Amino acid sequence: MLDDSLLADLAADLPSVVRLQRLVRTLRESFRCGAVCLLRLQDDVLAPVAVEGLVREALGRRFEVARHPRLAALLASRRSTLFPSDSALPDPYDGLVEQQPGEPLHVHDCMGISLHVEGETWGVLTLDALVAGTFDEASRLLLERYALLVEAAVRVSRLEQEVRALRMARQDALAHVLVGEGSEILGHSAVLQRLLHELDVVAESDLPVLLMGETGVGKELFARRLHQRSPRRQQPLVQVNCAALPETLAESELFGHVKGAFSGATAERAGRFEAADGGTLFLDEVGELPLPIQAKLLRALQNGEVQRLGEDTPRRVDVRIIAATNRQLAESVRDGHFRADLYHRLSVYPVVIPPLRERDSDVLVLAGHFLEINRARLGVRSLRLSSEAEAALLGYHWPGNVRELEHVISRAAIKALGHGARRDDIVTLEPEWLDLPHGETLKDDRDATEHPHAETSTGEPLRHQVEAAQRRAIRQALAVCDDNWANAARRLAVDPSNLHKLARRLGIK
Repeated sequence: MLDDSLLADLAADLPSVVRLQRLVRTLRESFRCGAVCLLRLQDDVLAPVAVEGLVREALGRRFEVARHPRLAALLASRRSTLFPSDSALPDPYDGLVEQQPGEPLHVHDCMGISLHVEGETWGVLTLDALVAGTFDEASRLLLERYALLVEAAVRVSRLEQEVRALRMARQDALAHVLVGEGSEILGHSAVLQRLLHELDVVAESDLPVLLMGETGVGKELFARRLHQRSPRRQQPLVQVNCAALPETLAESELFGHVKGAFSGATAERAGRFEAADGGTLFLDEVGELPLPIQAKLLRALQNGEVQRLGEDTPRRVDVRIIAATNRQLAESVRDGHFRADLYHRLSVYPVVIPPLRERDSDVLVLAGHFLEINRARLGVRSLRLSSEAEAALLGYHWPGNVRELEHVISRAAIKALGHGARRDDIVTLEPEWLDLPHGETLKDDRDATEHPHAETSTGEPLRHQVEAAQRRAIRQALAVCDDNWANAARRLAVDPSNLHKLARRLGIK
């Protein structure tokens, strides 16, 4: 019966994601186990592709093979492996198998098998159960038989992905499509998938792209994806942080200089434009460029030429421009802080990166990714979220977006250990360790918009309400400013020394 179900899915015209998800669901039902996970191997890291029976954030986990002896054992053998219920090897899914609310349980039964496609190791398939004795020798042999069907499903899905990629590429790049290289953009929300599809289409052109979005949404990752999916992917991607360029050195950094062009110019130096020749130049925080540099940047974009500081002869360059900003550049143009002609030159194809609060349950996928990073970094056997902590993450407004989420998870993991959690056990993060400001959920924001004159008094003394508001403002400023106290002080328009004193008084430091 299982054979018939899997074969039917192989023959059906299904999206690869749906096919693989139905596959693991069928296997879980057939083997009557707690969880099934299909993981793909890339650069000695196993990434879940489809899961059934694990918590939602499991899709964001990334398992380094060297840190997980059970997964390493599966990859080392072509046969299926059944681990004894009393095996001393830690299970990567401890605490991650779905269950009724209560204490997290250890996995007691585990088996799996490596998967091979076209003679190469593709990944592994794992089956886990909370009850010892769920799997036996007959189960192990049965898994070997079904692994052949799983490999066939993976092969079909891979062929479909290659066909779709080929259709999207230009005719002159048909044989060189690269998929999924570089830093990973995690998430499964509809808004994110639409954005990635849009970027993949525009990547094939040479149009300048302006990435717009709040601080912390990961604009650099999207810029890298644009470059990696473009015909220029074999050429360099050069990044310039415009906010970090002093006005006195910005021209030299962008366009280069000759020896003796200014005091300290002891040798000739090429600029970032020349370094990116043939490839892509990523101008991060382009809204921070001073007006005099904006004029010279515009001239370079219009003419396709740069002129080193102190040199008379211009040099031809061929670069594709990707710019990013967290500012509303249209407003900066109106206020006279950004050149209108440069704005229109950069924003030939504007793209808005959605904030984390608009990406539905992607917050849990990303949280799973950061949980695994911190589990490995801190040497914890298992690191998970309680159901209450998941609800808190889903309800929070995330003014600092993905960067803030990363910091929240890191701090919570350290706090858990500081409160007595043991590294050799399943560590469950509770809402209070997340240290999220109260009253900053989407629901609260909607209520404030819909009922602007609603009573906001909490019944607490005014001093306590003021202190709570101060803590919230400081924490949000730190999240947005990547925990840089000097930048947070500037954002809050207070003296840095006074901010440190206030933070100590409020118990933040």
